[in-house]
Amino acid sequence: MANSSVPQVQQKFDVIRQLRVEVDAVKAEAEEWKKNMDRLASEKEAARTQLASAEIQLRSLKEKAFVQASDRERLATELSTAKSEVEKAMANADAMVAVYRFDAEAAQVRAKEVAEAAQARANWVAEHAKCQSRRETLEEIHARGFDLTAEIEKAKELEAETGVLAFPDGDDTGSMSGSKSEGGLEGEDASPGED
Repeated sequence: MANSSVPQVQQKFDVIRQLRVEVDAVKAEAEEWKKNMDRLASEKEAARTQLASAEIQLRSLKEKAFVQASDRERLATELSTAKSEVEKAMANADAMVAVYRFDAEAAQVRAKEVAEAAQARANWVAEHAKCQSRRETLEEIHARGFDLTAEIEKAKELEAETGVLAFPDGDDTGSMSGSKSEGGLEGEDASPGED
């Protein structure tokens, strides 16, 4: 039995050795799997870290985009408001320019009318002065003894008409000399008739 047990023991040792080799192979394989799992866990952690970083960057970019969009909207609103204000200012400026042009044109028309009226009055004043001078000359000649009563009366009428045209507001400075002359003329009329 000793002989038969040795080969069995030997066989068992061989089986044990073989099992040890297989166990060692399994251990080596398990060690390899463990290393791979550690590496994968490390890679997974790195991927998680990168993902978290990417999420943070994405969130930051979204916030920046939101801020930029808000800024764009605010700037667009400000630009729109500024454009509106510029358009209103331009419209007001155009309206003011139109009013000033209208006022300037009206002032030019009024100035022209005043100038024409002044020129017409100056002409009538000059004509009145001529009539007054003619009447005075006729009165002087009459005072020397010539009978010019009819001519003097016509000259007085013409002088009065031109006086009204020359001095429409009643400021007839020439009428005083005419009224003084009239009183003197009546006295003079009597004397040449008496002679």
